[in-house]
Amino acid sequence: MRLLDGSELAEYIKERQARQVRNLRQEHHIAPKLAIVQLRDDEVINTYVRMKQRYGHDILVDVDIYTPAPSEALQQITQLNEDSAVHGIIVQLPIADELDIDEVLQTVSPAKDVDGLGATPQFTPATAMAIDWLANGYNIDLKSKKIAIVGNGRLVGAPLAKLWKEYGYAITIFDEHSKNMLAKLKRHNVIVSAAGVPGLITSDAVQPSAVVIDAATSSEHGKLIGDVADDVRLRKDLTITPDKGGVGPLTVAALFDNVIRAARATIASELR
Repeated sequence: MRLLDGSELAEYIKERQARQVRNLRQEHHIAPKLAIVQLRDDEVINTYVRMKQRYGHDILVDVDIYTPAPSEALQQITQLNEDSAVHGIIVQLPIADELDIDEVLQTVSPAKDVDGLGATPQFTPATAMAIDWLANGYNIDLKSKKIAIVGNGRLVGAPLAKLWKEYGYAITIFDEHSKNMLAKLKRHNVIVSAAGVPGLITSDAVQPSAVVIDAATSSEHGKLIGDVADDVRLRKDLTITPDKGGVGPLTVAALFDNVIRAARATIASELR
């Protein structure tokens, strides 16, 4: 078994980002800032937010958390759009049930939408970027592979499919409407799963020597789990993400890459 260790790659990226932030602060007097708008109180969500706070602290990016009432969410985002000290804004998903997710996400200014989830994104969504980094970091030649993406959601499946189709990769998308999915998956060299269904990808759906990237995060009893069943992880012939430290750490790194890009863009705007 070959493990796709995202944590290891993220450490190299973090070192590069820390240098970039020091340069922004020292040479351009710009302090990159990320605003996180949290619209649901949930321990799993709080865990993700704390991860981003710690990462920002490590590379000297300021991370501010906003927890407005649902009725004030759009007003809060609009205020952050207008705040020149804020370079990136994310809405931590999922949000309160009474809110329209599309309306909330599209309220974020495209220039500050570092999650890339609005209607006219200027940034590649972080998880899609992370998966692409993971494959490249381990020299997986995707051009020669048949790729299956399981799940077509706005956070992972849809943006990853869009990114890799632009690269010309051979992709098949599977979702809850796909018939005989497990049998069809076995025809693919690479499986990226982001369905959010624990144990969905079983060993009999994975061909020998395949690449398996588990990008799903479901919560059971306060614990985060992916789509890949235990019998897959027992196999020695696969290239696969570990239980922890696969896509997740790189997703956080990719998010902050977008924040740094957004901060650097202000330099060009000031020169105009």
